[in-house]
Amino acid sequence: MMQLYKDDIPWLALSVRQPWAGAIIYGGKDIENRTLGSIRAGRMKPGRICIHAATGMTQDEYRWGSWRLEKHGVACPLPTDLFRGAIIGHVDVTEIVTDSDSPWFGGKAGLRLKDPIAMAPIPAKGTLGYFEWEQTDSFAPTVPWMSKYESERNQPSLFEDLQLQFSSEPRKPFGS
Repeated sequence: MMQLYKDDIPWLALSVRQPWAGAIIYGGKDIENRTLGSIRAGRMKPGRICIHAATGMTQDEYRWGSWRLEKHGVACPLPTDLFRGAIIGHVDVTEIVTDSDSPWFGGKAGLRLKDPIAMAPIPAKGTLGYFEWEQTDSFAPTVPWMSKYESERNQPSLFEDLQLQFSSEPRKPFGS
């Protein structure tokens, strides 16, 4: 795959919804689950790519993602602390897999990831599949449901350092 770079950053990016984009760059997530159809349609191949944190993130996605990250020993930031609509780092896609013993593998296929490098977020618009990204003027704005978590963080508490906890698995926000 021909690599395009702008200022030592790959031009090609893959948009991933939060909190998964952050887990790839900061939390050791070494597989990005996709279908073989989306991998083919998105022209996804091995090579170095940027990780774009998608604009969208629902409260159900955040809650389920927080629960899942907790199971992997990764603390999920508050939703207001997750950049969205931004390039947040880059990573090597080493291969397309249909089976893996990675605890992050959870589908029919995926991209095996290696050597993530975090960077100062750059606002950018995303799209499906691999795409050539361009810088925009702003990040995705905070939406109202996210403020609930922020206001809880700002309340005086004896337990300020506790992470979001779950007594049972939250409802999965997408198909099985």
